[in-house]
Amino acid sequence: MRFQQTGAVTADAALPAPRARARTRPRGRLVRDLRDRSGRVPRALTFAAGDLVVVSGLPGSGKSTLLRRAADGGGIDSQDTRERWEARMPRVLPYALYRPLVRLAHYAGLHRALRSGAGVVVHDCGTQSWVRGWLARAAARRGTALHLVLLDVDPGTARDGQRERGRGVSAYAFARHRRAVGRLVAGVEAGRLPRGCASATLLDRDAAGALRRIGFRGPS
Repeated sequence: MRFQQTGAVTADAALPAPRARARTRPRGRLVRDLRDRSGRVPRALTFAAGDLVVVSGLPGSGKSTLLRRAADGGGIDSQDTRERWEARMPRVLPYALYRPLVRLAHYAGLHRALRSGAGVVVHDCGTQSWVRGWLARAAARRGTALHLVLLDVDPGTARDGQRERGRGVSAYAFARHRRAVGRLVAGVEAGRLPRGCASATLLDRDAAGALRRIGFRGPS
């Protein structure tokens, strides 16, 4: 089944699905809620050529797993940059000492991807609102759109996800993430999208697990 919403986002589903809880906001801003759909969810999210997509959620919610499985080109994920640097660094060297270099390398890679003009899927931790602002400005310069894909996972499940991958964040950092992501979810549920976003899609763990592609249509 294929259905089109606002001409910007296409969702492909393997099974007939009930009507998504979606509202068209002023200026074409779309909120689509794919949570609690009992498995009847799209298998793909397809955006217009050249659009930018930011995937956000709590640490351990499954953002990196989703990008690696579904994002065209694997997406731009700071976790990938961190793992490349960790492979080159002495194991006894704490990550905190070279973390600024990892972040610099990640943002340099993102800058190169944005300059290419191609559609890009980007990992976002949720606490760096300036990154979404950067992406919104980049989309505006291109004449394309920025879209938010937001994983709404409860804190306990996210903590389990951190343990499964063998890497967690401090209690203080996790609390910051909870506040930031909580504000994002509440805003999207109320139809208030982050500035510059043309659409937002809310996913729970089941909906995220069903996605097999986040990608872009070819140029018209």
